[in-house]
Amino acid sequence: MSGTSNIPFLDLVTPHAELKEELTAVFTAALSTAGFIGGPMVQGFEEDFAAYCGTSHCVGVGSGTDALRFAFLAAGIGPGDAVVTVPNTFIATTEAISQSGARPVFVDIDEATYNLDPALLQRYLETDCDYNQETRKLTDRRTGLRVAAVTPVHLYGQMADMDPILELAGQYNLIVIEDACQAHGAEYFSRKQNRWCKAGSMGLAAAFSFYPGKNLGACGEAGAVTTNDEGLARRMRMLRDHGQSQKYYHQVEGYNGRLDAIQAGILRVKLKHLPEWTQQRQAAAVRYRELFGETGARVILPHQPEWSKAVYHLFVVRVQHRDELMKQLGAVGIGTGIHYPVPLHLQEAYNSSGYAMGDFPVTERVAAQIVSLPMFPQLSASQQSRVVSGTITHLSVAVTS
Repeated sequence: MSGTSNIPFLDLVTPHAELKEELTAVFTAALSTAGFIGGPMVQGFEEDFAAYCGTSHCVGVGSGTDALRFAFLAAGIGPGDAVVTVPNTFIATTEAISQSGARPVFVDIDEATYNLDPALLQRYLETDCDYNQETRKLTDRRTGLRVAAVTPVHLYGQMADMDPILELAGQYNLIVIEDACQAHGAEYFSRKQNRWCKAGSMGLAAAFSFYPGKNLGACGEAGAVTTNDEGLARRMRMLRDHGQSQKYYHQVEGYNGRLDAIQAGILRVKLKHLPEWTQQRQAAAVRYRELFGETGARVILPHQPEWSKAVYHLFVVRVQHRDELMKQLGAVGIGTGIHYPVPLHLQEAYNSSGYAMGDFPVTERVAAQIVSLPMFPQLSASQQSRVVSGTITHLSVAVTS
């Protein structure tokens, strides 16, 4: 692109143009075999993605929401249960909890990483719950529900601090199901295991979304669950296919949540390119830091702890006068986004949850200031210079006006 052309928030055209021949071959193969549901395309992708995540099993499903919901159901979570998560996430996280029959319970985020704060999780477990040592049952005092699980969300492409979360889960007999829908390939250095672990490999199970805008995106809806638990994987395979392990023999009542074969084939092609795309995103993040660093800007940049290798699904900064900045960047052809403007506990959909403004101050403060800048593998240095220059110019004017 030229120096004066528009800079999209996300470029989904270029990678598909570059892979057109490979992607078209997937469609041609499906037409020639009529293998549209299940079959070798799905199995091949599941095997490849499980290996990529460092897990024993991958179960392809229709969407990231399906993935999370099926993981809860397969783990036995349902009515009478509560699942702890964060209010700073997309509603699909809590939809999956509610649709399993359970109820979401919120704990605030760490202000540096925007992910679940283990210290606040510990405070919730110790001060807002009762734990029966004999039955190993944890009860939320406010709702009277059994706290069954915790779902850390690896937001914006960076994993939550998993070691203390897993330790607390073990102490209180909680299942950990990762929401890794934005974290394909992200890594976490486990001090306990003394090694780097991939997103999707640390909890009982993990949900991934392959929505087109994700780091690994389909050309439509798609998702997957990763796990090392063979029994859990088997139950999810039944749940996604009307509760059957053999055609017309239904062990349970399930869902129509299968991964489309063509989408699986497309994802398998793209998975080969994901490591390179991830490196390009990480390099773009470094450039952003250098450009903002040179200006001494009043911008809070993403924080990456030493135990994290983020994959930068989004590059989210915090600024004052956020809405005005977005308008100014939009006026010069620079795309931006907000992820997410209204915390879940303040959404109309959860008016009956009993939460109110002020309950999660970190999330509320962050939600008023965050803005997502352009981030995609093909983002050029010159484009980033324009983004940073536009941001700095606006902030300088805003401060002096």
